[in-house]
Amino acid sequence: MTIRSWLAAATASLIAVLSVLLAVPARAADAPYKVLVFSKTAGFRHSSIPNGIAAVQALGAANNFTVTATEDASAFTASNLAQFQTVVFLSTTGDVLNDAQQTAFEAYIRGGGGYVGVHAAADTEYSWPFYGTLVGAWFSSHPAIQPATVSVEDRAHPATAHLSATWTRTDEWYNYQTNPRASAHVLASLNESSYSGGTMNGDHPITWCKTIDSGRSFYTGFGHTEESYTDSAFVALLLGAIRYTAKRVDGDCSVASIPPSTAVQGESFTSTSGVQIATHTPAVGGRTAGFIDNGDWAAYNGVALSSAKGITVRVASAGAGGTIEVRAGSSTGTLLGTVTVPGTGGWESYRDVFATLSSSTSTSVALVFKGTGGSLFDVDQFTIARTALTRQGEGWTSTSGMQAAAHAGATGGQTAGFIDNNDWAAYGGVSLSAVAGVRVRWSSAGAGGTIEFRAGSPTGALLGTLPVTNTGGWDTFREAAVPLSASTAQALYLVCHGGTGSLFDIDEYTLIG
Repeated sequence: MTIRSWLAAATASLIAVLSVLLAVPARAADAPYKVLVFSKTAGFRHSSIPNGIAAVQALGAANNFTVTATEDASAFTASNLAQFQTVVFLSTTGDVLNDAQQTAFEAYIRGGGGYVGVHAAADTEYSWPFYGTLVGAWFSSHPAIQPATVSVEDRAHPATAHLSATWTRTDEWYNYQTNPRASAHVLASLNESSYSGGTMNGDHPITWCKTIDSGRSFYTGFGHTEESYTDSAFVALLLGAIRYTAKRVDGDCSVASIPPSTAVQGESFTSTSGVQIATHTPAVGGRTAGFIDNGDWAAYNGVALSSAKGITVRVASAGAGGTIEVRAGSSTGTLLGTVTVPGTGGWESYRDVFATLSSSTSTSVALVFKGTGGSLFDVDQFTIARTALTRQGEGWTSTSGMQAAAHAGATGGQTAGFIDNNDWAAYGGVSLSAVAGVRVRWSSAGAGGTIEFRAGSPTGALLGTLPVTNTGGWDTFREAAVPLSASTAQALYLVCHGGTGSLFDIDEYTLIG
């Protein structure tokens, strides 16, 4: 593009965006400051760059900041950067800074400078580790330009406060090499079920922010299309990003901590196939996810699965029961675990069922229902547990009847063995106040039997019972999980029952929740 044609395009874009500024809410003027817009490309070049420069210039004229636009990387020196409160990387691509320029920019950010990355800024400087930290995630791929639904997760940040909870727009939707949620504060994410080509397992951040030492970073995947820069909602987001990183306004960019458990009402699904809401007085909140047939499913957004260990589901069934597949992101997503649902004797007779889960980077969970016949069961609520404590069977505090047994296939090479009817083992210093379930690993060439989990003593409150079957040999191990009730006790007793002779060995157990 020649200088003359570039100026013509920029002027046209500036005229177009000036009208958009009329839709951006007025507010008190900031103290004047300077913004550097950097748009050098060493790879693909976006045709929207002139539009983006014009939009930032128009925002500056209306909001008391001065804009310098450049594609000259020599601007990245300590002395030159010091005059700018923030730097916008506007769809940069490839390696755009040399080693000295990288050093100057990193010092600028760590010393309190600002960074706004727009769209292809994530397709930049792949071999520079600090930049990966700064941008939050690097580009991986993208499908064709298409409409998608954006979920606005933070409506208090100055860049997103003007948006509704959902926002439908058309853009080029990047997939990223990693999920930035663990290291950044996610402001908005994509609903992958609303478009084709998402590859992030249902948890797809698209706009986020973070702090790095004294500096501030903001990235948005929006901004591929030329039309983006005449979209008043996007232009307002861009203004909020600039003001935040320039420290003219504050926003919460802390990384969200994940609670040890999350309870979700069955009827609060985000989307569903076949499931309807049913009214039942004994249910939590008086309603359930009901009328469930084979193949139906329900999806729930905003459920972090990154450290999931187990799930407890409160169910009722006067039908055949069945199973619940717990999947990440969608009804066809990765299978994390399967919950067996028995008949409970009535639609208002509730029981907790439990299963262990694999973790996932997704923040959406789908429950897929399987069984035979109609009206299988109702789901009142489910709870995702994220803490786990594993104890070795032979690591008891005290015991009656059990002895340590050597088995090469056991964890640590030993089990709690030689178990007869009514033997027990106690494990002190075990908090049971938030426990949801237990997974046990055992072996048996004997009669099998049951394990009772009791609080505080061999005759204490019964928290749960696990049937233990013959596994085909003392070195053949199997695992199973059952729900447990919580207790204030600080000691757990495993009390074993069965027929005659050596019943089973206990390799280890894991308390979840």
